[in-house]
Amino acid sequence: MRNILYLSLVIILSVPAAQVSAKPVSGLPDFTQLIDQTSPAVVKISTVTRVSRNPQVMPYGQQIPEIFRHLLEPRQMPRKDMHSMGSGFFISEDGYLLTNNHVVDGADQISVRLVDRREFDAVVVGVDPRSDLALLKVDEEGLPFLTLADSDKLKIGEWVVAIGSPFGLEFSASAGIVSAMGRSIPTEQNENYVPFIQTDVAINPGNSGGPLFNLDGEVVGVNSQIYTKSGGSIGLSFAIPSNTAKNVIAQLKDKGRVDRGWLGVVIQEVDRDLAQSFGLDKPGGALVAQLEPGGPADNAGLQVGDIILKFNGTAIMASGDLPHAVGSTAPGDKVSMLIVRKGKEKTLKVEVGTLAGDQGRIASSGSSSLGGRLGVVVENVDDRMKSSWKIDGGVVVRDVSTDGPAAKAGVVPGDVIVQIGYEDIADVSQYESIVKDLPTDTLIPIRFFREGRPTFRTIMLEK
Repeated sequence: MRNILYLSLVIILSVPAAQVSAKPVSGLPDFTQLIDQTSPAVVKISTVTRVSRNPQVMPYGQQIPEIFRHLLEPRQMPRKDMHSMGSGFFISEDGYLLTNNHVVDGADQISVRLVDRREFDAVVVGVDPRSDLALLKVDEEGLPFLTLADSDKLKIGEWVVAIGSPFGLEFSASAGIVSAMGRSIPTEQNENYVPFIQTDVAINPGNSGGPLFNLDGEVVGVNSQIYTKSGGSIGLSFAIPSNTAKNVIAQLKDKGRVDRGWLGVVIQEVDRDLAQSFGLDKPGGALVAQLEPGGPADNAGLQVGDIILKFNGTAIMASGDLPHAVGSTAPGDKVSMLIVRKGKEKTLKVEVGTLAGDQGRIASSGSSSLGGRLGVVVENVDDRMKSSWKIDGGVVVRDVSTDGPAAKAGVVPGDVIVQIGYEDIADVSQYESIVKDLPTDTLIPIRFFREGRPTFRTIMLEK
């Protein structure tokens, strides 16, 4: 990924414009008041991930009687704890806080510490890997919090400030300017939905998840990545815009996942030669190289070889601008596209589709940070598995918390849960509804399939 490294923690502070400002002194801004008034809302995040060896499957299969089979099934090996850290900041007085997804990804335990040395345990409300954001919650009221600014008003050359814990040096402040806006940085999955803010602020490992401030003490971004060949800052840092964060926060609070607009196209950059061949006077736009059959773009009449110049009123200067524009559009919206086809401009109407969010990564409030009350991450069973295993539904276990109720019952990744208590499980939605109402301190039967073979166990949720 072009040497883009994820940071483990950054903290940046911000307060309302009416309360905080950085006044120029001898031609340069003075950040002392800004840092003093915003730092109480910044937190250091520490995580613990429990790692165990992969269980070994014994090759006896159905030759072993059922009464002995449980003795030979995979067991969790002795585990070790892996510790990491990052930054975050409170966005409301009732304990909601924001950080990077990669700071808490896979964590079994999350704790946050304020500058006044108070510490709280945190749970995951929801995560959005596509934007690398995570919404956490602590059980406390009356907390200091920061204000999210309108990042669209940010200008190249503006002063910005970050506060974080680079290399474990807690609550360190650094400053610089905005170097560029709308940077496209594809992820390892070649997804590109964040128009990053580029700065020359000194951001290092340990700064991830912290706020980036303007001179009014408002949060304009969430520090996320750096470009480096040395492992430290070389003046190329990237932050997720606050407007992107606002959309993600609202959706995670509302439904625990983030759905984005989807067009159903494969695009490429338009260079000088392509621009000339398609009748453009200069390079620009996004060239459609492939269409998803039956997708929104296909249904709207878009064709391979069309060049998208505007989407929903947003100019597409480069191909990377299109995913930003489409992803920020609400699914179901009907918008216009300005295209060039065979050298002539044309306007099309398209109903934006849905790029569904990751629903399996939600953790319930008051539960372990991995997989809700049972300590598992699940997803729907596909039709191929239903046919092969001759089941009507269920949920596939993708990850298991090593000390959760499911692990204690012997559930491992790859199992398909089809019944809890006396209720059959059809899909993820029904699974979540049933698990939500399970009693505590009571043995509950759970039925699951492993490699096509059904088995019953008991599971107990502790208070």
